[in-house]
Amino acid sequence: MMQRVLIWLGGVALLAATAVDTFSVIGRHVGRPFTGSIELMQPFVLVSGAVGIVVATLFSSHARVKLLIDRLGPEMRSVADRFSDLLSFLFFLALLAGSVWIAVDLWHGYERSEVLGVPWRWMRLFAITCLLMAALVALARLFGRRAR
Repeated sequence: MMQRVLIWLGGVALLAATAVDTFSVIGRHVGRPFTGSIELMQPFVLVSGAVGIVVATLFSSHARVKLLIDRLGPEMRSVADRFSDLLSFLFFLALLAGSVWIAVDLWHGYERSEVLGVPWRWMRLFAITCLLMAALVALARLFGRRAR
């Protein structure tokens, strides 16, 4: 159920980003620019990308070098999968640590976009939540439970 909700959330965010960009281009061509379209695109792209990371981690569908993996035997492929899970976990953990650090540092900074006043703190919290979810899924995979 959660996977389906995530897929829908990411898909709707991607469609919203496409719609904003489409209206922005049309507006420029008809002489009525869509003021603040870039500021609206950023949260939609963030939601779509962050959810995409979680979904790809859940379904173990990140990009892989098949040329190398396909040549390994079953035992070495298992070792490579575990190593991949470890590196994914460490990568997500590093991104999470940096994101938390920035969010804590700027939390009381009243940071908003210039034209529309989009509050970036909530977008940071969403990204942090998605990175935490991806790190936990990678950690679960590392210890043998296939989180699906």
